[in-house]
Amino acid sequence: MTQTDIVIIGGGHNGLVCAWYLARHGLKVTVLERRHVVGGAAVTEEFHPGFRNSTASYTVSLLNPKVIADMELARHGLRIVERRASNFLPLNDREYLLTGEGRTYDEVAKFSRKDADLLGAYADRLEAIAEILRDLVLETPPNMVEGGLLAALPELIKAGGVGRRLGRLNTPERRDLLDLFTKSAGDWLDGWFESDPIKACYGFDSIVGNYASPYAAGSAYVLLHHVFGEVNGKKGAWGHAIGGMGAITQAMAAACAEAGVTIRLDSPVQEVLTDGGRAVGIVTDTGERISARAVVANVHPRLLYERLMDPAVLPEDFRERIGRYASGSGTFRMNVALSELPRFSCLPEAGDHLTAGIIMAPNLKYMDEAWMDARRHGWSQKPIIEMLIPSTLDDSLAPAGQHVASLFCQHVEPGLDWDKHRQTVAELMISTIDGYAPGFKASVIGYEANSPLDLERKFGLVGGDIFHGKLSLDQLFSARPVLGHGNYRAPVAGLYMCGAGTHPGGGVTGAPGHNAAREILRDLKR
Repeated sequence: MTQTDIVIIGGGHNGLVCAWYLARHGLKVTVLERRHVVGGAAVTEEFHPGFRNSTASYTVSLLNPKVIADMELARHGLRIVERRASNFLPLNDREYLLTGEGRTYDEVAKFSRKDADLLGAYADRLEAIAEILRDLVLETPPNMVEGGLLAALPELIKAGGVGRRLGRLNTPERRDLLDLFTKSAGDWLDGWFESDPIKACYGFDSIVGNYASPYAAGSAYVLLHHVFGEVNGKKGAWGHAIGGMGAITQAMAAACAEAGVTIRLDSPVQEVLTDGGRAVGIVTDTGERISARAVVANVHPRLLYERLMDPAVLPEDFRERIGRYASGSGTFRMNVALSELPRFSCLPEAGDHLTAGIIMAPNLKYMDEAWMDARRHGWSQKPIIEMLIPSTLDDSLAPAGQHVASLFCQHVEPGLDWDKHRQTVAELMISTIDGYAPGFKASVIGYEANSPLDLERKFGLVGGDIFHGKLSLDQLFSARPVLGHGNYRAPVAGLYMCGAGTHPGGGVTGAPGHNAAREILRDLKR
């Protein structure tokens, strides 16, 4: 039997972050990754001969600055560049909205001067709440505990700290906080703006990875979740990692190797071993046993508790609630090799708009109907598509003169028979873009299509959920994944969670890995 201090299941970015912080404190850490490449869903792979792309996650903003600085990711090769424009919304053959620094006001004013005048106030109000989230991202949520006042006292003190942070908000900001955690994004945006394009631009964030209408209660929080990041010190900005998202995890892997972490590829875990109600190691698919002082799971909560553990060691109520843990995204993710850049009817020349997030969904009503259509028929006949063309910022991804595009498409039914319908839906997505940019379909050299089923098979995203579980109020903060275990500790001693199924949730943040490592170190010191 192999022995180590810590064994981590899953070599995604959070597993690597957790491993690095633990190894930095002198612990012997082994990371087991089931795929042939480290990085989980943050990887760069060749999907067509000569064409490489970020095959799952595809853009960067939420990666925490402390994690970047602590791990010295820049020294290990990471370079992030900003988009030259933020978002481009082609609306029809003539009209479009192009947002970004120095241009959003004039662009919005094309449709509503009133809305343009409100942009500053909207940004300030949203930023006040986003700043609270930034404060809490690297904090362990207060946990519900049993055992009386003495056991609860540390958690009460922690909750008091959260309360003090919220106490800094004035009354209008507290009302905004309530709205953003409970309302729909559509209702929130309708209360601010009158013109459709700016509402569509902001409202798209509320349905990213969220199988819901922008008018679904709670979707305003998903919008908020996407604005608390930053790129190179610029809050709210989005960027591209040179070399793709895999450049982030390759830099993390290099930092881990320097710290003494052992990373093993092609090493699926079959079972978490327990003894006397405590996790004591793992068994790999080949039958190898690795014993450890602590086992850390960087996998979806349902994969951990339903596939890797003996259900008898878990409390009955906990098992039931994990079984009801909501996870499923209406995401259809494509990588496309292009012979040339697309030419949009409304803005046919090459320019900064092709470096932006290109959103094909002209209004909130369109997004609402796309969701309802998918619920009725399995996929939307008029889908929501965000296209990024990272090769406009990074010429290492495609042959000279050619390009790669990332298509993030909504809405599709997660539980459909995707082996049967994958190609039909992929062709629909390409045809939809061709409607905005004639000739796009003819420029497609090849593509890779990842349905929700493919995302689950390849990356362990149950139901294709990019967040490892819905970002709903009952699955956030202290209740993620289950109330009473929001502090990265499983209901089995010696077992910890460090993935996106814990606070603060999905996105390439590194925060769950950072926070879990802190809690593990505290326990080991005891």
